Amino acid sequence: MVGMPEPHSGWTFVTNHARVLAAIADNPNVRIRDIAARCRLTERAVQRIISDLEQDGYLSHTRAGRTNTYRIEPDKVLRHPAEAGLSVASLLSLLVQDETDRVKASGPRVHTFSAHH
Repeated sequence: MVGMPEPHSGWTFVTNHARVLAAIADNPNVRIRDIAARCRLTERAVQRIISDLEQDGYLSHTRAGRTNTYRIEPDKVLRHPAEAGLSVASLLSLLVQDETDRVKASGPRVHTFSAHH
């Protein structure tokens, strides 16, 4: 068994549900164990999150032997009223990177933003 994920304290910008969805978007055949390792969650937490996402229609899966293939509903609108009108696809476009981009990222990226008055 792989060790327990490192604990995290404090707040984060991204929810665990979004992290799990991004892991599935990267690989629709990903195993729960691998999602858990990537997201630093327990396998049980990942199972609960997948269940939440399926119950609310954001995700479905088909099973072939021991492999699950997940399907994300990209046009489904995000749940919170502050994100009214934003789709799952728009969220995932921010969270999912090409594996090559992830490997190339050797340090912090600095982005500058200009204020528009």
